[in-house]
Amino acid sequence: MQAFLEYVVKGLVQNPDAVTLTPVEREGTTVYELRLHPQDVGKIIGRQGMTINAIRALLLAGSAKKGLRCTLEIVEDKPAH
Repeated sequence: MQAFLEYVVKGLVQNPDAVTLTPVEREGTTVYELRLHPQDVGKIIGRQGMTINAIRALLLAGSAKKGLRCTLEIVEDKPAH
């Protein structure tokens, strides 16, 4: 699932080298933490969240077929002062 997510996200952003995807296990669910370039966050979220919701729907369907529970979160790192 991680390779699929990376492929989809990197295809949508302007800075694919800045994309990192970290799987974190939480209560039986794999949460993929997505970090990306600040100017790409809007592209991934999309209008009214349509793009991120579509990616999550694909992830949900793909992981359910494999008997897994997965979700996707965008993590925005705050710049250090």
